[in-house]
Amino acid sequence: MTILWGLLIILGVALIVWGAEAFAEHLGAAAVRLRVSSFALALLLAGAEPEELATAVAASLKEVPAIAFGDVVGANIAICLVALGVGAWIAPLPFSKRVMAYALVGVPIAVIATGFIWNGEISRLEGLFLIGLYILYVAIIWWVERRPPALGETAELEEALEEFATEQANGMRQRVSQEVWVVVAGVLAMVAGSILIVEAVRQISQIETTQIKLALSLVGFATAFELVILAWSTARRGVTEAAVAGVVGSFTYNVTMTLGVAAIARPLNIVDASLLHVPLIVMLGAFALVIALASYKGYLHRGASVVLLSAYPLVLMRLLAEN
Repeated sequence: MTILWGLLIILGVALIVWGAEAFAEHLGAAAVRLRVSSFALALLLAGAEPEELATAVAASLKEVPAIAFGDVVGANIAICLVALGVGAWIAPLPFSKRVMAYALVGVPIAVIATGFIWNGEISRLEGLFLIGLYILYVAIIWWVERRPPALGETAELEEALEEFATEQANGMRQRVSQEVWVVVAGVLAMVAGSILIVEAVRQISQIETTQIKLALSLVGFATAFELVILAWSTARRGVTEAAVAGVVGSFTYNVTMTLGVAAIARPLNIVDASLLHVPLIVMLGAFALVIALASYKGYLHRGASVVLLSAYPLVLMRLLAEN
């Protein structure tokens, strides 16, 4: 039976990865044509990690908050160590002053969010605060730069705006139905995939400790997998800043927006909050390690890649060895 649930986890991952890609790729085009505000789009696309959000909300609604917490923390560790490690192995990943500023502003936000998570409880009010924290993060960057932040999937927004302007200049008819249906299909795929993953983990074990371990490792890596692929593909194409911005935006998004929405769906509360303490410290440490390695030469190189990729299995072994 465990093998069956394991196969369902793989199916869930496939649905989430496809759904997340379809969502991000077509949301910009659909929303621009529907005249959704640019700021609303930036909030959706800056660090957009709908796969983590869908999984956390599904876990919250199914009353397994351990999976929601573990997924967010595990995914953040994976994107810092694996996604950037893979990208830096293929090509140097520069931390421009712009992206480094995003990362440095993200540090105190991550620390504040960690403070909320530390006791293993997030109420609906605290969830609203975390969402507000993320909105403030994007708003400050927008105000300083006078343009949408170069985080996550916002490149899709710029492409959509350019395409929309070309259509208007050429007098072309605006068609939104195809983009909207693909976005809807992507959302449905993510919802289905997240429900499969959460239910599979819940069936494999009802023990909170085991659920957190599975979420930190298996679920966290699975939901972060799309960003690993993004880092690999963008580094191959030479669009290296996109990989870095994707990680920075996603890291901040996960500890604020993802957990905030999940807490609003149903307040999060685990029995033993100490199970999260070491993983939270590791998560902040992984983010700090990335910033430190990037600050040394202004970019992540192959040497940094070795450090990051080597650290991930060691981190997992340490986390899984926790009682």
